[in-house]
Amino acid sequence: MGALHAGHAALIDRARRECASVVVSIFVNPTQFGPGEDYERYPRTLDADLRVCREHGVDLVFAPEVEAIYPPGHSTMVDPGPLGTVLEGAVRPGHFRGVATVVTILLDLVRPDRACFGQKDGQQAVVIRHLVRDLGLPVGLSIVPTVREPDGLALSSRNAYLSPQERAAAPVLHRALRAAADARAGGERDAERLRARMRDVLAEVPMASPDYVSVADADTLRELDTVDGPALLSLAVRFPSARLIDCWPLDP
Repeated sequence: MGALHAGHAALIDRARRECASVVVSIFVNPTQFGPGEDYERYPRTLDADLRVCREHGVDLVFAPEVEAIYPPGHSTMVDPGPLGTVLEGAVRPGHFRGVATVVTILLDLVRPDRACFGQKDGQQAVVIRHLVRDLGLPVGLSIVPTVREPDGLALSSRNAYLSPQERAAAPVLHRALRAAADARAGGERDAERLRARMRDVLAEVPMASPDYVSVADADTLRELDTVDGPALLSLAVRFPSARLIDCWPLDP
């Protein structure tokens, strides 16, 4: 959605290694924002974004106006089903309906052989993987590891909203995920204990208010009782100026 940073550059670099030509879409998608969310103030930095694209060898940038994606009379939406109603979908109803719709439109317009998405938006990656499979879309997917600041904070365009005090506190998301991941690596299989570990770490920062912490099946996003296969640790945390998400895949 623009406001490109090193995380986006990693997606471009991955595509550059895997493909003969690279297209970047830049589009702040209104259908994935709910009432009262930050659509109007979401960062729009097209000139800077184009410089990043040039520096990383992008062949074409597709930056349409809203009317090009949703022309007058547009009414067809793509519903991702139950995957879109949990976690982010529970807190932001309709969000993944907007994501699934715009991704389907963009893939149809651009017709790529392969599309690269970031792991940071873990639920989004799961939704898109199911979308491609269920609709038989002829595209391969590459899910690119999260790019982080030296203190662990996942890069995000919304980090720009944080005050200096909030920015100093924000790495608590990574610490919480890391604590649960370390506990799992140490043999802990009880999912509720892993969730409790994340909550305990978040509680160390009073300004960090969690919307959810999750230990879910990596494919269905069903909350687990016992971690005995691929799982996804994820959380969403509100600060006074921004709401941040992060995740950590757990391999068996």
